Amino acid sequence: MINFHRIKNIKFESETLYIMIDDKSYTFNLRSLSTRLLNASDAEPNNYQISPSGYGIHWPSIDEDLSIDGLLGITHTPTQKNRQVSV
Repeated sequence: MINFHRIKNIKFESETLYIMIDDKSYTFNLRSLSTRLLNASDAEPNNYQISPSGYGIHWPSIDEDLSIDGLLGITHTPTQKNRQVSV
């Protein structure tokens, strides 16, 4: 299995998400990130599942998903192969 990211130390304080991704610390404001996480009860943000590949995080009790690439602003473009077009 390909590991996209290493996710550790997910922590919430007030309106802030603290997370370590690939051995770097990041801070995100929940107001601009997720209204579901922002409005969640105190216990709900701590009930999360990290995908086995490290692609994203899922909060089942509030039905929220965040991709790590999305958090980091990483975009992927499909690779283009030379193709012959039949006419």
